[in-house]
Amino acid sequence: MEGWKISEVLAGTLKLDGGAMFGVVPKPIWNAMLECDSQNRCTWAMRCLLLQRGNQRVLVDTGMGNKQSERFFSHYEPTGNTIVPALNSIGISADSITDVLFTHLHFDHCGGAVLRQAGTEADYELAFPNAKHWVSKAHWNHALNPNPREKASFLKENLLPIEAAGVLNWVENGFPFEGIQLQTVYGHTESQILPIVLDQQGQEWMYMADLIPSAHHIRLPFVMGYDIRPLETLKEKERILRDCFESGRNIIFEHDASTQACKLAFDGQHYSMAEPRFL
Repeated sequence: MEGWKISEVLAGTLKLDGGAMFGVVPKPIWNAMLECDSQNRCTWAMRCLLLQRGNQRVLVDTGMGNKQSERFFSHYEPTGNTIVPALNSIGISADSITDVLFTHLHFDHCGGAVLRQAGTEADYELAFPNAKHWVSKAHWNHALNPNPREKASFLKENLLPIEAAGVLNWVENGFPFEGIQLQTVYGHTESQILPIVLDQQGQEWMYMADLIPSAHHIRLPFVMGYDIRPLETLKEKERILRDCFESGRNIIFEHDASTQACKLAFDGQHYSMAEPRFL
């Protein structure tokens, strides 16, 4: 089986509250590992993936984009390139993307897929006009009818233009790419999708999205306060970590600002980062 060329596409950084990102873990513990600003916010990456094979170019997640209001962005202070300029910087045009896969539809994972048309306040266009857009149907329905806890993370302007363009495809109907497996996980949100990608050297890489957003979150109790069912997240983490360790699979962190990926170690009780890996 021919593998995929896997590339990092860093769609900027954002700041998120450290307490929200580490859940019940006390600040003296997480702050010793990760600095925060005067408002208790830490800096996180929006690390998207570009998968290339032949004429196929599959983009996994798209960052938060730049179409929201100044007030909205003041909460998160995004910096760096958004997804289209980030792709351009590595010689990839938006028109050449054949497929976009969303792990889930929180704004920092899908916002870059829809652009505001220049000079307008309400009209939108797709960032990747030639691409099929893939998501879990169960998650799409959840995003359009969110619970009050998640409502602020699902923005209609990120979703409805994709539906209106007629480019939505459900992963439940079959994601037709040999060498890319999809696993559904629960806890953080409904029906989050994690891809496992076979690279050109025959190694597997699993993109952890918001199940394990950073290397710090490998520790089982480190579960985000954003998660709608944290005990379910805990079970999913244990299952995925065990599977990745036993298979020798690399894991990729979407939100870790300093570590792209790693191999896992296990001492009989706890999982940890054995060694950093690079895409």
